Amino acid sequence: MSRDVAIIGVGLAKFGERWNAGLKELMAEAGLQALEDANLKSDDVEMLYGGTMASGRFMGQEHVAALMSDQLGFKNIPAVRIENACASGGSALRQGYISVASDIHDIVVVGGVEKMTDVTSSEATTALGGAGDQEWELFQGITFPALYAMMAKRHMYEYGTTEEQLAAVSVKNHENAMKNKYAQFHKRLTIDEVMKSKMVSDPLKLLDCSPISDGAAAVVLAPLEIARKYNDTPIKIVASAQASDTLRLAERDNLTSIKATSIAAEKAYKQAGVTPKDINVAEVHDCFTIAEIMAMEDLGFYKKGEAGKAVMNGETAINSKISINTSGGLKGCGHPVGATGVKQAVEAVWQLRGDAGERQVNGAEVALTHNVGGSGATAVVHIYKRAN
Repeated sequence: MSRDVAIIGVGLAKFGERWNAGLKELMAEAGLQALEDANLKSDDVEMLYGGTMASGRFMGQEHVAALMSDQLGFKNIPAVRIENACASGGSALRQGYISVASDIHDIVVVGGVEKMTDVTSSEATTALGGAGDQEWELFQGITFPALYAMMAKRHMYEYGTTEEQLAAVSVKNHENAMKNKYAQFHKRLTIDEVMKSKMVSDPLKLLDCSPISDGAAAVVLAPLEIARKYNDTPIKIVASAQASDTLRLAERDNLTSIKATSIAAEKAYKQAGVTPKDINVAEVHDCFTIAEIMAMEDLGFYKKGEAGKAVMNGETAINSKISINTSGGLKGCGHPVGATGVKQAVEAVWQLRGDAGERQVNGAEVALTHNVGGSGATAVVHIYKRAN
């Protein structure tokens, strides 16, 4: 018999080029903040799940969960690393949720971390390319910008999506990041600036792409029945769902949708007893601007071909029809790949608590997070509500 699960503490290390911080410092910055938020000591924690994608490639450091546990002072508890490409953080959160819901552990810390800026761009591209099919994609010269560019081209062909609509996603997310002190970028953009930025893979330009980032995030989970012993405003995880698709883009049913997202979302909505119309705020996986547009459609917020127009019309800005990527998303806040899925949960908690400051969504009651691995081979969706 499963138990209801709540988030009772959250913490975030600033995203960006953190030259004076390594994995240990980033993890400590986020993890200790989460413990303090939950009014816990390190001795209270029973289990740790750590999400990281490529710490070995980026830093030469494997065995990251044990390192995280050691750094945070968790003595002799089980600690497990979760690697699921860019969905490592969201997948770690799901494992933590399952651990508490199944009555195996009461107090679980979920962390995500990545230190990406200490390697060259070429080395980072190779590391990130491992999220696709090494033999049939990366070895043949494909890159992730190229994979998503193919999706963008097909979406434009089938639905009339424009480069200006893609650019509008970047503009909106950078505007939101301006209000987030943890974000990597604090610079407003215009559609013209995005359009004139360097071409990376047609039609995706430099400012259509998420950056290379350092950062960490952490949440503390507990059974809802005891959550208020630690925090006056626990946030209930009302749904946790995950799905997979083919690793290779060439074998997908179509290029304008990520099937794993649609499947995970359908399961999550059913578990939570809500519909897409009930979602007030969503953190979606905008590794590229086309990814946010596809996510909006695959999550059921808009019909196919309508999301790009919605962004252009301001329907996804803060306190609009649906507030999407209030944190700045991967594009504006940054994308330390192992940390992103946990950061999304932190933003959802702040929004539902009413603690998001200038980017607060008025009356936010239901939040959704959506974390994708690779070009869509993995998708994780969580839904959250304020606890009654």
